[in-house]
Amino acid sequence: MLIFALLSHISGFYGLRQGILLAASIVAGIPIFTKAFQALHLRVFSIELLVTLAVTGALFIGEYVESAVVTFLFLFGDYLETRTLQKTRSSLKELFDMAPQEATVVREGIQMILPAENVNRGDHIIIRSGGKVPVDGEIISGQAALYEAAVTGESVPVLKKKGDKVFSGTVVDNGYIEMFAEKVGDDTTFSRIMELVEEAQDSKTKTEKFLNKFANVYTPAVVMLSVLVYIFTRDLHKAITFLVIACPGALVIGAPVSNVAGIGNGAKNGVLVKGGEVIEKFAKVDTLVFDKTGTLTKGKPEVTNIYTIGTQNENELLRLVAQAEMISEHHLGRTIVKEAKIRKLKLGEKPEDGVVIKGNGLRANVEGHAVAIGNRKLMNAEHIHIPNEAQSVATEREKFGNIAIFVAIDGELSGIISVADQIREDALTALKEMRRNGIKKMIMLTGDNQHTAELVADQLDLDEYYAELLPENKVDYVKKLKEEGRIVAMAGDGINDAPAIALLMSGSRWVKAEQMFQWKQQMSS
Repeated sequence: MLIFALLSHISGFYGLRQGILLAASIVAGIPIFTKAFQALHLRVFSIELLVTLAVTGALFIGEYVESAVVTFLFLFGDYLETRTLQKTRSSLKELFDMAPQEATVVREGIQMILPAENVNRGDHIIIRSGGKVPVDGEIISGQAALYEAAVTGESVPVLKKKGDKVFSGTVVDNGYIEMFAEKVGDDTTFSRIMELVEEAQDSKTKTEKFLNKFANVYTPAVVMLSVLVYIFTRDLHKAITFLVIACPGALVIGAPVSNVAGIGNGAKNGVLVKGGEVIEKFAKVDTLVFDKTGTLTKGKPEVTNIYTIGTQNENELLRLVAQAEMISEHHLGRTIVKEAKIRKLKLGEKPEDGVVIKGNGLRANVEGHAVAIGNRKLMNAEHIHIPNEAQSVATEREKFGNIAIFVAIDGELSGIISVADQIREDALTALKEMRRNGIKKMIMLTGDNQHTAELVADQLDLDEYYAELLPENKVDYVKKLKEEGRIVAMAGDGINDAPAIALLMSGSRWVKAEQMFQWKQQMSS
């Protein structure tokens, strides 16, 4: 209607323009007037009441342009608020859609499909490839790779077997498991995550509480001031103009909308925020403390180098080692097997006579070869001679943050496989962005060795780093920072970071599902 009014003005139809503006003011003003009177009935002086008075006054003195523009701007702000909230709810709906809807339950030997909410504690549940885990529980049979991104943020499927815990909302990527239901209904991990998000969006920040009180005081104050303007000037036009320019609708809706939108978008991207107050507090942080493994680094070791001795072929060495490591559950062994699969090397059957030597490595017979894989202690125990050149290679790789894994075949050292936890690709960019946003100091606290810590700190341009720390050492250092008057936040991914995070005004931590409520408490001041 405002466009038609503009066209009428350009065409010289001033009477038509006035009529359109009057109609626009009334039509657009009806919902505003309604809200104003509803609030007034409850003895609340709302912003809508101020707008109603301003529009009514403008209409009374014949300023139809002003009345139409005020109603348009107010409704447009309301529209933007509604649109933002709808987008946020849409983001959260994606989370809710991840919730499992049904479960295959075995009762008295009969398989039946039930709604997830009807699963009872103690039920025997079957989940096949592609199925969602309906409740929290323990695997009693089978094994599968589970996609746990909805709960832990982990982007790679995690292998689970008998005795392992599984959580609602996760998906069986490949395999078959039977589980025993332990937590059902609102007690499941997924339900608790949803509860955390809802609580966060419902919580009000100090700014929002202030603005709510501000609106109740501001409206009568502006009305009284406009009356004073009229008394002193005897100019009704000036008094009403004062009313019009004093409408602060955008200010009042801005804070809650931005917080709700931020929390919703964070949830969509796997970041749970306790509430708007945490967002406000985080804006004041000047010092960030990081754990290393899984926070600044990927937390997933990769093969970075394979050093061979003599005529030994690199891929052949890797294939024999990977086949031997098939008996191991150690993460370094799984890393080597993964590298062999990435290179599409053909692996034979799992060795039947392999022996895992805890803390040192393993021995196995692979295709008629005696293979020993592990650290220097294992090589010494097996009476394997390590040449000076190989020793230098291992030491050099270790200086660059690698774990050196020695490989002996038939009693002779055949090579060294280097494995390292790589720095996240986006870590340096993210840290630079944080500095641009006001973070003055970045510190790494890690339990890893000095060489590795120094390497990571140098590559990421961190201000300080401290290595070989126990959880209590991290707590002491965080206390020291707080005593210095710094406003500190910490990011970590493990239980060992929890005590230090609990000290802080705000913290960020990737957590396993069963720790979600602990995380909620740790975010408190």
